[in-house]
Amino acid sequence: MQTSQTKNSYLTVHEVAEFLSISSDTVRRWDKKGLIKSKRNSQNYRVFNREEVSRLFSKVNGGDTEKSRFKILKNNKTTKYNVIDLFSGAGGTALGFHNAGLNHKLLVEIDKQASATLKKNFTGAEILNEDISNVCFKKYKDKIDIVEAGFPCQAFSSAGKKLGFKDTRGTLFFEFARCVNEVKPKIAVGENVRGLLNHDGGRTLETMLNVLDEIGYRATFKLLRAQYLDVPQKRERLIIMAVRKDLDMPMLFPKEKNYTISVKEAFENVPKSEGQKYNDKKKEVLKLVPAGGYWRDLPIDIQKEYMGKSFYHGGGKTGMARRLSWDEPSLTIVCSPAQKQTERCHPKETRPLTIRESARMQTFPDNWAFQGSVGAQYKQVGNAVPVNLGFHIGEALISMLDGTLDDTKFIEETPKELNKEQTFNF
Repeated sequence: MQTSQTKNSYLTVHEVAEFLSISSDTVRRWDKKGLIKSKRNSQNYRVFNREEVSRLFSKVNGGDTEKSRFKILKNNKTTKYNVIDLFSGAGGTALGFHNAGLNHKLLVEIDKQASATLKKNFTGAEILNEDISNVCFKKYKDKIDIVEAGFPCQAFSSAGKKLGFKDTRGTLFFEFARCVNEVKPKIAVGENVRGLLNHDGGRTLETMLNVLDEIGYRATFKLLRAQYLDVPQKRERLIIMAVRKDLDMPMLFPKEKNYTISVKEAFENVPKSEGQKYNDKKKEVLKLVPAGGYWRDLPIDIQKEYMGKSFYHGGGKTGMARRLSWDEPSLTIVCSPAQKQTERCHPKETRPLTIRESARMQTFPDNWAFQGSVGAQYKQVGNAVPVNLGFHIGEALISMLDGTLDDTKFIEETPKELNKEQTFNF
């Protein structure tokens, strides 16, 4: 039985299928591919926002004349809040925070080429090309509002042994925690891949939350899907948010939108740039793959020849011989778009995405000049947090610091309850 909310605002899979004159399987496939956003109602039925369905109906029937949604988001005003950014990479998060109105005092990045990119493009902040373990942050104590870090998630050899702060020594998360402990910002933000949720049965994430608790912060986390936050790319990032325990402050995350941005919208007037190329043999194979297709769209004999031993192995292998679709967000941008396992072929031309095309998918502005070799530039783009995702997180942080809550833009989360004896269930 449907609720009145479902009848008024939401449609079931079958109602969407009827409305769009398509099969229910097609609706489910669109949902799985992220073309249309669903939620679960109180009866655990998958339902879809009526307004979003109407927009999709217009698009399917050629009546979507709406101007492209793609743009680099930016606020015109600057706040008084100061940030330290660690493991800064090419500056995706930092630029997003800056565009939201935050002020950076320090960025730290060990990679020489990525650091050169920061120095070329980012002004008004100290930029250190340094191993973070060599950096002392004590001079910033009580001068910083936010410490943010996209720390690499190493395999925690001792995680889960209930050793608290000592449990993370020798890892890059420890360096983030050390900075937070030395600076004592109002808010600490950590960013990582989805896999951290279940790493070592959840014990790695549990250890991180326990460490933050030990140094005086209550914390929570949320998985954000960039494709619903003004990024033309299917990319998920786990955000850990911690607030100093002496502060009465809501913990806010950006609320997902009911629309996505397609590759076609994002590629409008994209500048030409350098990029990798296929060899002749691979190019002949990729020519046979339609937009949105992959290796299963090849003739069976070519599948076997191209895939080699992988053809007979299990697993999805959906990244092989993959050509992007014009009408969907891109697959997750990777560091090497011509690699066999993670193919990112242009929707029309038979070639990998260029540097500037990849940067568009990450919502970097066209004038963000990546430094180093072509390979180094691809790596910087692929490792970055999408700029617009950083913008939305930055806006949530500003709202937290301002003590305001706009429930049309943000979702409030409560701190996770810590259990020193058991791991979390996900």
